[in-house]
Amino acid sequence: MKIKHKQVLLIVILLAILALACGLTIPREAITENIPTVAIRPTAQPTPVTVSLPNVITDEDLVLIELYRKVNPAVVSINLYIHQGGDVSPEGQGSGFVFDETGDIVTNAHVVQDADEVEVIFWDGAIRSALVVGIDFHSDLAVVRVNQLPEGVQPLPLGNMNDVQVGQTVVAIGNPFGLEGTLTRGIVSAMGRSIPALTPFYIPQSIQTDAAINPGNSGGPLLNLKGEVIGVNAQIETSGGNQSNSGVGFAIPVSIVQRVVPALIQEGRYQWPWLGVSGGSLSPAMVEAMNLSVQDGAYISEVLSDGPSIKAGLRGSSDTVSVGGRVVEIGGDIITAIDGVPVHNFTDILIYIALQTTPGQEVTLTVLRDGQPRDIIVKLEPRPDTQEVFP
Repeated sequence: MKIKHKQVLLIVILLAILALACGLTIPREAITENIPTVAIRPTAQPTPVTVSLPNVITDEDLVLIELYRKVNPAVVSINLYIHQGGDVSPEGQGSGFVFDETGDIVTNAHVVQDADEVEVIFWDGAIRSALVVGIDFHSDLAVVRVNQLPEGVQPLPLGNMNDVQVGQTVVAIGNPFGLEGTLTRGIVSAMGRSIPALTPFYIPQSIQTDAAINPGNSGGPLLNLKGEVIGVNAQIETSGGNQSNSGVGFAIPVSIVQRVVPALIQEGRYQWPWLGVSGGSLSPAMVEAMNLSVQDGAYISEVLSDGPSIKAGLRGSSDTVSVGGRVVEIGGDIITAIDGVPVHNFTDILIYIALQTTPGQEVTLTVLRDGQPRDIIVKLEPRPDTQEVFP
Protein backbone atom coordinates (compact mmCIF):
# COMPACT_ATOMS: atom_id res chain seq x y z
CA MET A 1 0.00 0.00 0.00
CA LYS A 2 1.39 3.35 -1.05
CA ILE A 3 1.54 6.20 1.43
CA LYS A 4 0.82 9.53 -0.05
CA HIS A 5 3.15 12.48 0.41
CA LYS A 6 0.62 14.45 2.48
CA GLN A 7 0.26 11.57 4.95
CA VAL A 8 4.05 11.32 5.33
CA LEU A 9 4.31 15.04 5.91
CA LEU A 10 1.57 14.91 8.56
CA ILE A 11 3.28 12.03 10.42
CA VAL A 12 6.61 13.86 10.42
CA ILE A 13 5.02 17.01 11.83
CA LEU A 14 3.29 15.06 14.60
CA LEU A 15 6.54 13.29 15.54
CA ALA A 16 8.31 16.64 15.62
CA ILE A 17 5.70 18.04 17.98
CA LEU A 18 5.98 15.01 20.27
CA ALA A 19 9.75 15.18 20.21
CA LEU A 20 9.70 18.83 21.17
CA ALA A 21 7.24 18.08 23.92
CA CYS A 22 9.53 15.35 25.22
CA GLY A 23 12.72 17.38 24.76
CA LEU A 24 14.02 15.17 21.96
CA THR A 25 16.04 16.41 18.95
CA ILE A 26 15.13 15.14 15.55
CA PRO A 27 17.85 15.27 12.89
CA ARG A 28 17.15 17.84 10.12
CA GLU A 29 17.61 15.09 7.56
CA ALA A 30 14.68 13.15 9.04
CA ILE A 31 12.39 16.12 8.70
CA THR A 32 13.35 17.11 5.12
CA GLU A 33 14.02 13.66 3.76
CA ASN A 34 10.53 12.90 2.65
CA ILE A 35 9.27 16.45 1.96
CA PRO A 36 8.56 16.81 -1.78
CA THR A 37 10.66 19.37 -3.65
CA VAL A 38 8.81 22.21 -5.33
CA ALA A 39 10.64 23.86 -8.26
CA ILE A 40 10.40 27.66 -8.21
CA ARG A 41 10.96 29.43 -11.54
CA PRO A 42 12.90 32.69 -11.47
CA THR A 43 10.90 35.85 -12.16
CA ALA A 44 11.24 36.91 -15.84
CA GLN A 45 12.98 40.27 -16.32
CA PRO A 46 11.16 42.82 -18.53
CA THR A 47 12.57 43.34 -22.02
CA PRO A 48 14.14 46.84 -22.31
CA VAL A 49 12.13 49.19 -24.58
CA THR A 50 14.16 51.43 -26.88
CA VAL A 51 12.49 54.83 -27.56
CA SER A 52 13.69 56.57 -30.73
CA LEU A 53 13.56 60.33 -30.28
CA PRO A 54 13.34 62.57 -33.40
CA ASN A 55 16.38 64.62 -34.36
CA VAL A 56 16.27 68.07 -32.80
CA ILE A 57 17.70 69.65 -35.97
CA THR A 58 16.45 68.45 -39.35
CA ASP A 59 18.13 68.76 -42.73
CA GLU A 60 15.83 71.67 -43.60
CA ASP A 61 16.76 73.37 -40.33
CA LEU A 62 20.42 73.07 -41.27
CA VAL A 63 19.72 74.73 -44.62
CA LEU A 64 18.00 77.68 -42.93
CA ILE A 65 20.69 77.97 -40.24
CA GLU A 66 23.46 78.06 -42.85
CA LEU A 67 21.52 80.46 -45.07
CA TYR A 68 21.03 82.89 -42.19
CA ARG A 69 24.69 82.64 -41.22
CA LYS A 70 25.78 83.57 -44.74
CA VAL A 71 23.13 86.14 -45.61
CA ASN A 72 22.34 88.07 -42.45
CA PRO A 73 25.59 90.14 -42.42
CA ALA A 74 24.50 91.71 -45.73
CA VAL A 75 21.04 92.69 -44.42
CA VAL A 76 20.92 96.10 -42.76
CA SER A 77 18.63 98.23 -40.67
CA ILE A 78 17.99 101.73 -41.99
CA ASN A 79 17.13 104.58 -39.63
CA LEU A 80 15.67 107.82 -40.98
CA TYR A 81 15.85 111.30 -39.48
CA ILE A 82 14.29 114.65 -40.39
CA HIS A 83 15.30 118.22 -39.53
CA GLN A 84 12.71 120.22 -37.64
CA GLY A 85 13.45 123.68 -36.38
CA GLY A 86 17.12 122.99 -35.88
CA ASP A 87 16.47 119.62 -34.25
CA VAL A 88 17.01 116.17 -35.73
CA SER A 89 14.10 113.80 -35.09
CA PRO A 90 13.68 110.10 -35.86
CA GLU A 91 11.35 109.61 -38.83
CA GLY A 92 11.14 105.87 -39.26
CA GLN A 93 12.94 102.64 -39.91
CA GLY A 94 13.27 100.07 -42.68
CA SER A 95 15.51 97.37 -44.06
CA GLY A 96 17.90 96.95 -46.95
CA PHE A 97 20.62 94.72 -48.33
CA VAL A 98 24.12 95.19 -49.70
CA PHE A 99 24.07 95.24 -53.50
CA ASP A 100 27.75 95.65 -54.37
CA GLU A 101 31.19 95.92 -52.82
CA THR A 102 31.35 99.70 -53.22
CA GLY A 103 28.73 100.16 -50.48
CA ASP A 104 25.50 100.50 -52.48
CA ILE A 105 22.48 99.26 -50.53
CA VAL A 106 19.02 98.54 -51.97
CA THR A 107 15.86 99.51 -50.09
CA ASN A 108 12.37 100.83 -50.84
CA ALA A 109 11.75 104.34 -52.11
CA HIS A 110 9.02 104.82 -49.51
CA VAL A 111 11.54 104.07 -46.75
CA VAL A 112 13.90 106.95 -47.57
CA GLN A 113 11.80 109.39 -49.60
CA ASP A 114 11.23 111.93 -46.79
CA ALA A 115 14.50 111.52 -44.89
CA ASP A 116 17.00 114.33 -44.37
CA GLU A 117 19.56 111.93 -42.84
CA VAL A 118 20.01 108.21 -43.28
CA GLU A 119 21.90 105.82 -41.02
CA VAL A 120 22.69 102.20 -41.86
CA ILE A 121 23.18 99.72 -39.02
CA PHE A 122 24.92 96.44 -39.80
CA TRP A 123 24.46 93.08 -38.10
CA ASP A 124 27.46 93.60 -35.81
CA GLY A 125 26.20 96.98 -34.59
CA ALA A 126 28.44 99.07 -36.86
CA ILE A 127 26.72 102.32 -37.85
CA ARG A 128 27.41 104.19 -41.09
CA SER A 129 26.01 107.45 -42.42
CA ALA A 130 24.48 106.92 -45.85
CA LEU A 131 23.75 109.06 -48.89
CA VAL A 132 20.65 108.56 -51.04
CA VAL A 133 22.03 108.15 -54.57
CA GLY A 134 18.84 107.28 -56.45
CA ILE A 135 15.07 106.88 -56.04
CA ASP A 136 12.49 105.43 -58.43
CA PHE A 137 8.91 105.96 -57.30
CA HIS A 138 7.49 103.88 -60.17
CA SER A 139 9.12 100.70 -58.82
CA ASP A 140 9.35 101.77 -55.15
CA LEU A 141 13.11 101.12 -55.21
CA ALA A 142 15.96 103.25 -53.90
CA VAL A 143 19.71 103.01 -53.40
CA VAL A 144 21.68 104.45 -50.49
CA ARG A 145 25.46 104.34 -50.23
CA VAL A 146 27.92 104.02 -47.34
CA ASN A 147 31.59 104.89 -47.71
CA GLN A 148 32.87 101.60 -46.36
CA LEU A 149 31.37 98.20 -45.63
CA PRO A 150 32.30 96.44 -42.38
CA GLU A 151 34.94 93.75 -42.78
CA GLY A 152 33.59 90.46 -44.06
CA VAL A 153 30.28 91.83 -45.40
CA GLN A 154 29.62 90.59 -48.94
CA PRO A 155 26.89 91.62 -51.43
CA LEU A 156 23.92 89.32 -51.87
CA PRO A 157 23.62 87.53 -55.23
CA LEU A 158 20.51 88.09 -57.36
CA GLY A 159 18.39 85.14 -58.43
CA ASN A 160 16.67 84.41 -61.74
CA MET A 161 13.00 85.29 -62.01
CA ASN A 162 12.44 82.42 -64.44
CA ASP A 163 13.37 79.96 -61.66
CA VAL A 164 10.82 81.27 -59.16
CA GLN A 165 7.88 78.90 -58.73
CA VAL A 166 4.66 78.99 -56.73
CA GLY A 167 5.06 76.73 -53.71
CA GLN A 168 8.82 77.05 -53.31
CA THR A 169 10.22 77.88 -49.88
CA VAL A 170 11.39 81.45 -49.35
CA VAL A 171 12.68 83.45 -46.40
CA ALA A 172 12.50 87.14 -45.55
CA ILE A 173 15.16 88.82 -43.45
CA GLY A 174 14.72 92.30 -42.06
CA ASN A 175 13.85 94.42 -39.07
CA PRO A 176 10.12 94.14 -38.31
CA PHE A 177 9.09 96.58 -35.58
CA GLY A 178 12.78 97.40 -35.17
CA LEU A 179 13.78 93.82 -34.28
CA GLU A 180 17.04 93.55 -36.20
CA GLY A 181 18.05 90.44 -38.09
CA THR A 182 14.67 88.69 -37.98
CA LEU A 183 14.20 85.70 -40.31
CA THR A 184 10.76 84.47 -41.31
CA ARG A 185 9.94 81.50 -43.51
CA GLY A 186 7.15 80.82 -45.98
CA ILE A 187 6.41 79.98 -49.59
CA VAL A 188 5.79 81.80 -52.84
CA SER A 189 1.99 82.04 -52.69
CA ALA A 190 1.43 83.50 -56.15
CA MET A 191 3.23 85.09 -59.07
CA GLY A 192 2.53 87.88 -61.51
CA ARG A 193 0.74 90.22 -59.14
CA SER A 194 0.49 93.89 -60.11
CA ILE A 195 0.88 96.04 -56.99
CA PRO A 196 0.50 99.82 -56.74
CA ALA A 197 3.63 101.92 -56.92
CA LEU A 198 4.11 105.35 -55.32
CA THR A 199 2.71 106.76 -58.57
CA PRO A 200 -0.55 105.94 -60.39
CA PHE A 201 1.33 103.16 -62.22
CA TYR A 202 1.63 99.54 -61.12
CA ILE A 203 4.60 97.24 -60.47
CA PRO A 204 4.10 94.11 -62.60
CA GLN A 205 5.32 90.55 -62.00
CA SER A 206 5.41 91.04 -58.22
CA ILE A 207 5.73 88.05 -55.89
CA GLN A 208 3.11 87.19 -53.28
CA THR A 209 4.34 85.34 -50.19
CA ASP A 210 3.03 84.15 -46.84
CA ALA A 211 6.40 84.69 -45.16
CA ALA A 212 5.67 87.11 -42.32
CA ILE A 213 6.38 90.69 -43.41
CA ASN A 214 5.63 93.57 -41.05
CA PRO A 215 6.41 97.29 -40.74
CA GLY A 216 10.20 97.55 -40.71
CA ASN A 217 10.65 94.70 -43.20
CA SER A 218 10.27 97.11 -46.12
CA GLY A 219 13.35 97.11 -48.33
CA GLY A 220 14.71 93.82 -47.03
CA PRO A 221 15.36 90.81 -49.27
CA LEU A 222 13.08 87.91 -50.11
CA LEU A 223 15.43 84.97 -50.70
CA ASN A 224 15.37 81.46 -52.09
CA LEU A 225 17.08 78.65 -50.18
CA LYS A 226 20.32 79.27 -52.09
CA GLY A 227 20.51 82.71 -50.49
CA GLU A 228 19.72 84.54 -53.74
CA VAL A 229 17.54 87.65 -53.75
CA ILE A 230 14.35 87.03 -55.70
CA GLY A 231 12.50 90.11 -54.50
CA VAL A 232 12.49 93.21 -52.31
CA ASN A 233 9.82 93.12 -49.61
CA ALA A 234 7.56 96.11 -50.05
CA GLN A 235 3.92 95.72 -49.05
CA ILE A 236 1.47 93.75 -46.94
CA GLU A 237 -2.25 93.24 -47.38
CA THR A 238 -4.14 94.37 -44.30
CA SER A 239 -7.75 94.70 -43.23
CA GLY A 240 -9.56 96.66 -40.56
CA GLY A 241 -6.69 99.09 -40.10
CA ASN A 242 -4.44 96.36 -38.70
CA GLN A 243 -0.90 97.01 -39.91
CA SER A 244 0.48 93.59 -38.97
CA ASN A 245 1.01 90.64 -41.29
CA SER A 246 -2.07 88.70 -42.34
CA GLY A 247 -0.30 86.10 -44.44
CA VAL A 248 -0.31 88.13 -47.67
CA GLY A 249 2.84 90.06 -48.47
CA PHE A 250 4.31 91.34 -51.72
CA ALA A 251 7.86 91.71 -52.99
CA ILE A 252 9.13 93.72 -55.96
CA PRO A 253 10.49 91.07 -58.37
CA VAL A 254 14.20 90.63 -58.99
CA SER A 255 13.55 91.13 -62.72
CA ILE A 256 12.74 94.79 -61.99
CA VAL A 257 15.57 95.13 -59.46
CA GLN A 258 18.04 94.04 -62.14
CA ARG A 259 16.82 96.76 -64.51
CA VAL A 260 16.25 99.65 -62.13
CA VAL A 261 19.01 99.47 -59.51
CA PRO A 262 22.05 99.73 -61.86
CA ALA A 263 20.49 102.84 -63.41
CA LEU A 264 19.90 104.38 -59.98
CA ILE A 265 23.54 103.77 -59.10
CA GLN A 266 24.86 105.23 -62.36
CA GLU A 267 22.38 108.03 -63.04
CA GLY A 268 20.26 108.47 -59.93
CA ARG A 269 17.05 107.64 -61.84
CA TYR A 270 15.46 105.11 -64.17
CA GLN A 271 13.42 105.96 -67.24
CA TRP A 272 10.44 103.69 -67.78
CA PRO A 273 9.00 103.15 -71.27
CA TRP A 274 5.46 104.40 -71.76
CA LEU A 275 2.67 103.26 -74.09
CA GLY A 276 0.06 105.80 -73.00
CA VAL A 277 -3.11 103.73 -72.78
CA SER A 278 -5.52 102.51 -70.11
CA GLY A 279 -7.66 99.42 -70.32
CA GLY A 280 -8.21 95.91 -69.05
CA SER A 281 -8.47 92.29 -70.05
CA LEU A 282 -11.02 91.21 -72.63
CA SER A 283 -14.17 89.84 -70.97
CA PRO A 284 -16.84 87.42 -72.27
CA ALA A 285 -19.34 90.30 -72.18
CA MET A 286 -17.10 92.35 -74.49
CA VAL A 287 -16.66 89.39 -76.81
CA GLU A 288 -20.43 89.05 -77.05
CA ALA A 289 -21.10 92.77 -77.39
CA MET A 290 -18.59 93.24 -80.22
CA ASN A 291 -19.14 89.82 -81.79
CA LEU A 292 -15.41 89.10 -81.64
CA SER A 293 -13.59 86.10 -83.10
CA VAL A 294 -11.08 86.02 -80.19
CA GLN A 295 -11.53 85.24 -76.50
CA ASP A 296 -8.30 86.72 -75.09
CA GLY A 297 -6.57 90.06 -75.41
CA ALA A 298 -5.99 93.49 -73.87
CA TYR A 299 -8.83 95.94 -74.40
CA ILE A 300 -7.97 99.64 -74.80
CA SER A 301 -10.45 101.84 -72.95
CA GLU A 302 -8.69 105.17 -73.43
CA VAL A 303 -5.73 106.59 -75.27
CA LEU A 304 -3.97 109.58 -73.70
CA SER A 305 -3.89 112.70 -75.81
CA ASP A 306 -0.36 113.63 -76.82
CA GLY A 307 0.92 110.18 -75.83
CA PRO A 308 2.77 107.69 -78.07
CA SER A 309 -0.27 105.50 -78.75
CA ILE A 310 -2.58 108.22 -79.99
CA LYS A 311 0.23 109.46 -82.23
CA ALA A 312 0.41 105.97 -83.71
CA GLY A 313 -3.35 105.84 -84.30
CA LEU A 314 -4.57 103.50 -81.57
CA ARG A 315 -8.26 103.79 -80.65
CA GLY A 316 -10.05 103.69 -77.30
CA SER A 317 -13.70 103.04 -76.46
CA SER A 318 -16.32 104.93 -78.42
CA ASP A 319 -19.55 103.71 -76.84
CA THR A 320 -21.16 101.53 -74.16
CA VAL A 321 -23.87 98.88 -74.40
CA SER A 322 -25.73 96.70 -71.91
CA VAL A 323 -25.07 92.97 -71.93
CA GLY A 324 -27.13 90.96 -69.45
CA GLY A 325 -27.65 94.07 -67.37
CA ARG A 326 -23.94 94.88 -67.39
CA VAL A 327 -22.57 98.08 -68.97
CA VAL A 328 -19.80 97.18 -71.40
CA GLU A 329 -17.43 99.47 -73.30
CA ILE A 330 -17.12 98.85 -77.02
CA GLY A 331 -15.27 100.32 -79.99
CA GLY A 332 -11.73 100.21 -78.61
CA ASP A 333 -8.84 98.29 -80.15
CA ILE A 334 -8.04 94.83 -78.78
CA ILE A 335 -4.31 94.07 -78.58
CA THR A 336 -3.72 90.39 -79.36
CA ALA A 337 0.09 90.47 -79.76
CA ILE A 338 3.11 92.70 -79.24
CA ASP A 339 6.19 92.14 -81.40
CA GLY A 340 4.67 88.78 -82.30
CA VAL A 341 4.31 87.69 -78.66
CA PRO A 342 0.68 86.68 -77.87
CA VAL A 343 -1.20 88.92 -75.44
CA HIS A 344 -3.79 87.13 -73.29
CA ASN A 345 -4.63 89.97 -70.89
CA PHE A 346 -3.73 93.53 -70.03
CA THR A 347 -1.06 92.42 -67.56
CA ASP A 348 0.86 90.85 -70.46
CA ILE A 349 1.16 94.32 -71.98
CA LEU A 350 2.40 95.83 -68.71
CA ILE A 351 5.06 93.13 -68.25
CA TYR A 352 6.32 93.28 -71.84
CA ILE A 353 6.55 97.07 -71.94
CA ALA A 354 8.21 97.22 -68.50
CA LEU A 355 10.74 94.42 -68.91
CA GLN A 356 11.39 94.08 -72.64
CA THR A 357 11.49 97.63 -73.95
CA THR A 358 13.12 101.03 -73.45
CA PRO A 359 12.04 104.60 -74.24
CA GLY A 360 12.48 105.40 -77.92
CA GLN A 361 12.02 101.75 -78.97
CA GLU A 362 9.40 100.87 -81.57
CA VAL A 363 6.99 98.02 -80.90
CA THR A 364 4.52 96.41 -83.25
CA LEU A 365 1.04 95.94 -81.80
CA THR A 366 -1.29 93.46 -83.49
CA VAL A 367 -4.79 94.76 -82.82
CA LEU A 368 -8.31 93.73 -83.70
CA ARG A 369 -10.38 96.68 -84.93
CA ASP A 370 -13.94 96.31 -86.19
CA GLY A 371 -13.33 92.58 -86.32
CA GLN A 372 -10.28 92.88 -88.57
CA PRO A 373 -6.61 92.39 -87.53
CA ARG A 374 -4.00 95.03 -88.28
CA ASP A 375 -0.45 95.89 -87.18
CA ILE A 376 0.31 99.29 -85.68
CA ILE A 377 3.85 100.50 -84.90
CA VAL A 378 4.20 102.60 -81.74
CA LYS A 379 7.35 104.47 -80.71
CA LEU A 380 7.54 104.32 -76.93
CA GLU A 381 8.30 107.43 -74.88
CA PRO A 382 9.59 107.95 -71.32
CA ARG A 383 6.92 108.01 -68.65
CA PRO A 384 6.00 111.57 -67.76
CA ASP A 385 7.06 112.77 -64.34
CA THR A 386 3.44 113.38 -63.39
CA GLN A 387 0.81 111.01 -64.67
CA GLU A 388 -2.58 110.24 -63.25
CA VAL A 389 -4.09 107.21 -64.94
CA PHE A 390 -2.16 105.75 -67.83
CA PRO A 391 0.49 102.99 -67.88
